[in-house]
Amino acid sequence: MIIEALPARSKEKTIINTTQNIEEIYKKYANMIYWVSFAYMKNNANTEDIVADVFVKLIKSKMQFQSEEHEKAWLLRTAINLCKDSLKHWRRKLVDIDEYENLQGENPFETNEILKSVMELPGRYKDAVYLYYYEGYSTEEIARILKKPQSTVRVHLHEARKILKGVLENEE
Repeated sequence: MIIEALPARSKEKTIINTTQNIEEIYKKYANMIYWVSFAYMKNNANTEDIVADVFVKLIKSKMQFQSEEHEKAWLLRTAINLCKDSLKHWRRKLVDIDEYENLQGENPFETNEILKSVMELPGRYKDAVYLYYYEGYSTEEIARILKKPQSTVRVHLHEARKILKGVLENEE
């Protein structure tokens, strides 16, 4: 008789989402989700919609996270996917660009010139820079979140640093 080894149980605690947990998750990650979404959407109204959609999706999914890192990665990936889906949507292509200026509302989140410069980077750079410098992820973790090779993430960080250096030197 062959006895198969059972997989080792994770020592990490499963986090079950209750109303209180959702509220805590919102307070903890809303700012991060806002800025990641803003990098894609480029205006406050659509960004706020994405942030709300991420948390609606979280509530509906009844997701159980294995750790805080799993929770954070899920929220980031969901926000990025919702942004990309929104940008691809056919209705968005029918709206005149001049109307977006009218949608600009007050920005409830603090910003600075460096972060503004980061958000103006091309898409392939801004995600990597934001996750690395503002959220503290390693290149390995960013590669998993963005589903790209680690070497690609490192190249994006290197090239983004060069671009930011030039932009920030020109502002001085």
